[in-house]
Amino acid sequence: MLSRKYALLVGVTLTVLAVDHLTKYTVLAELTTALDGDTSLSAKLSRYFSDEPQVGFDGFHYRPKRSITLSEHFFRLRYAENPGAAFGLFRNLPEHLRGPLFHVVSVGAVFLIGFFYTKLTGKDPQEKWALWGLPLVLGGAVGNYIDRLARGFVIDFLEAHWFDKVAWPSFNVADTAICVGVGLLVVDSFVRKEKKR
Repeated sequence: MLSRKYALLVGVTLTVLAVDHLTKYTVLAELTTALDGDTSLSAKLSRYFSDEPQVGFDGFHYRPKRSITLSEHFFRLRYAENPGAAFGLFRNLPEHLRGPLFHVVSVGAVFLIGFFYTKLTGKDPQEKWALWGLPLVLGGAVGNYIDRLARGFVIDFLEAHWFDKVAWPSFNVADTAICVGVGLLVVDSFVRKEKKR
């Protein structure tokens, strides 16, 4: 039987993965033409995880249909593709360097997170930030890694902007989980540092 600590790890990680890929699937279905020709769920899922996407629509692999404005001057949902890391980092690296780099970083992150998680007792209340932060980072990292394995790029769709004059790079649920998780780990580093003193 899983201890409470590992149940939390598995539960949070799988929840992030499920929400991340459900939203990405919905974006492909609603905001692009990627799944339009498929009628069955199995065909749509096969297309969703396809490593041979359609190519050549204004720089996108899939043709965008529409965007959804949630706040006219601040926020919208719009299909975007990111061959780089979170928020487009390293997207301009050549493919022969970018691909191996992301494989090494993603696999390394999984091992490091697992290693640090095993060091937690799960009984110290001061560890709560790390107990939640590490699984969030793990779920986000694995969610985006699945995208890279399946199609060579990550689907982004959350677009924050300021009156269309300044825009934050598009992101997704996995990126959000990583940022929240890293924030919790920063808090953890301060809380437990104070405890040691």
